[in-house]
Amino acid sequence: QAQLVESGGGLVQAGDSLRLSCAASGRTFSTYVMGWFRQAPGKEREFVAGIHYSGVTNYASSVKGRFTISRDNAKNTVYLQMNSLKREDTAVYSCALRSRYTSTVTTLLDEFDYWGQGTQVTVSS
Repeated sequence: QAQLVESGGGLVQAGDSLRLSCAASGRTFSTYVMGWFRQAPGKEREFVAGIHYSGVTNYASSVKGRFTISRDNAKNTVYLQMNSLKREDTAVYSCALRSRYTSTVTTLLDEFDYWGQGTQVTVSS
């Protein structure tokens, strides 16, 4: 079992930057893919970015070039650096972990095994 705890959310202005962190803890789990999803009010949860244990990354087209995902395998921690934030980035951001083996960076919700509680990111104009 793994527990995921996010941190770093908050209220910022459009154009600002924010860095989210997510630390995984628990007993005997693998961290093949760690990722970030977000859910805005009235919308479905959507994939934002993911990173494989090998370092391969995948991004949603809406954040590509603005967001950067990285991870520290020794700390079982994943980060999301968000630059040039827009109002439409406002959402609850959740960290996700896939502990089953995979060679690809999946973008599908049901491919992930563990989820964090989420952290609110609000971007004002």
